[in-house]
Amino acid sequence: MGSMVEISFLAEPDRDQWEALARGKDAHFGVERRDEDYERTWRRLLGDERIRGIAARVDGRMAGIAHYLFHASVWYSGKCYLADLFVDPEARRRGVATAVIEWVARDAEEHGHPGLYWNTLEDAPARALYDKVGKFHQGLIHYAYRR
Repeated sequence: MGSMVEISFLAEPDRDQWEALARGKDAHFGVERRDEDYERTWRRLLGDERIRGIAARVDGRMAGIAHYLFHASVWYSGKCYLADLFVDPEARRRGVATAVIEWVARDAEEHGHPGLYWNTLEDAPARALYDKVGKFHQGLIHYAYRR
């Protein structure tokens, strides 16, 4: 039997481990950020009631992180957007991502935002998991507009 995944909200002592995983996520997706971007996001994760950050630990070591936020919805009581989910490559295929998704879904439902959703790349290896745990794949295409 595998190790148990323990999940908790991020706290000040998690800063260095969180940043290592956040930078790993960005490297994985080819995203470049400045040091101050990580600092600003860290402060928001700890101090903004709308944005939440969690850590998943296996055998006491931080193996994954997730960032999510609750928001209003036109048709539903509320929604939860899972903005980031990253698991250390050494900890993959051990149930960490599944445990994180289930934990976020429970937290969202308990706070009146039961509609959990997220985006991923069309060719992301994680889609094998997402296709199993995701209740709906609606064929939606994500567009972004920036001026």
